[in-house]
Amino acid sequence: MSQNPPNLRPDLASAQVSSDTRAGQPTIGMVSLGCPKALVDSERILTRLRAEGYGISPDYSGADAVIVNTCGFLDSAKAESLDAIGEALAENGKVIVTGCLGAEPDYIREHHPKILAVTGPHQYEQVLDAVHGAVPPSPDPFIDLLPSSSVQLTPRHYSYLKISEGCNHKCKFCIIPDMRGRLASRPAHAVLREAEKLVEAGVKELLVISQDTSAYGLDRKYSMHPWKDREVRSHITDLARELGQFGAWVRLHYVYPYPHVRDLIPLMAEGLILPYLDIPFQHSHPDTLKRMARPAHTAKTLDEIAKWRSDCPDITLRSTFIVGYPGETEAEFQHLLDWMDEAQLDRVGCFQYENVDGARSNDLPDHVAPEVKQDRWERFMEKAQAISEAKLAAKVGSVQQVIVDDIDEDGIATCRTKADAPEIDGNLFIDEGTDGLSVGDLVTVTVDEAGEYDLWGTLGSG
Repeated sequence: MSQNPPNLRPDLASAQVSSDTRAGQPTIGMVSLGCPKALVDSERILTRLRAEGYGISPDYSGADAVIVNTCGFLDSAKAESLDAIGEALAENGKVIVTGCLGAEPDYIREHHPKILAVTGPHQYEQVLDAVHGAVPPSPDPFIDLLPSSSVQLTPRHYSYLKISEGCNHKCKFCIIPDMRGRLASRPAHAVLREAEKLVEAGVKELLVISQDTSAYGLDRKYSMHPWKDREVRSHITDLARELGQFGAWVRLHYVYPYPHVRDLIPLMAEGLILPYLDIPFQHSHPDTLKRMARPAHTAKTLDEIAKWRSDCPDITLRSTFIVGYPGETEAEFQHLLDWMDEAQLDRVGCFQYENVDGARSNDLPDHVAPEVKQDRWERFMEKAQAISEAKLAAKVGSVQQVIVDDIDEDGIATCRTKADAPEIDGNLFIDEGTDGLSVGDLVTVTVDEAGEYDLWGTLGSG
């Protein structure tokens, strides 16, 4: 799991929330670790707290208590979470722990016995109860009104939109179903109402997330829900089509390559949603996938990719892979490299396999030596980097629509094309003529230079 950017750590920089507080108002700080799904949980907790009259502190020293929303997916993520808890205890003293690692309260208390409370993932009510116990609310009914919009920890121009929680798959390397439960989809009208409010508040990009986005609605048997003057089915295709009506960029993350994913591609070709799919393939060799117990491991993914590109030539494909999985042979790894040559994925991340407490993969035979995992990771990333560099070089001279994420004191604008998700993909930089730009603007750029992962461009269409 990738670490949070610094601006989501109150000890490193101010979070994207107002620090205006009234005299005597109780204040809470938040450290949000892990994936975007956890970030959404943090936003919901802070929104509820603000609605109860709490102020949100951007730093440890100004807070009456601190909530640490943890990640527990990998051992390295657990270590980061424990470090963050320890830091919050040292800086503040009153700490409430929630999130995925909260599913292991004894493990946390063994390392940090002085924490006030531990709750598991998406247990909002228990978090609030713990806050009430540590810092009693003291609302002023004339000042502390229910906020008209949610607290956001991302910049104002983009927002994560969680459509479901949990997962029905039983991948041997993953413990997310144990931590977050089985698939539980939100009703379509609730998702659409939240999306509409976000866009009305100025959000220009909606990042759709869940553990398994393409399974959305399966647990509801794709039930129908009233929305505006019609009914909408709780199905990813229908939901994506409706989200595309709001006029914002819509980006899909964590999509498993089920057959019905091909129904999303025409929506991309029409411009309703971004031509971007984030698909966690994890590996290419059928034997490795079988040992992983991956869903849809028999799918002819190369054929599917070719069909997607035929229907939507501009589509960007991002994926993540695991190298050094138990039992992975050199031949299986070479199969993955050859598959990469054929698939030509645009954006790729790679992890070396780690044991995770409670994962069934720990008990598999033939674990790969650390030096072999490191070697394979380096060879894989060299391949992925070469593919990325060639694909970006082909964009030189093209005209791209970009969204402005930041403008620094030197006037250099950091932007993203439709092919780039925030924090995980590359950027497009504009280093002159940016005086009239603002963060959140959608502008047209001509690409005039490319690197291994990033682009540079000039405002206008040449």
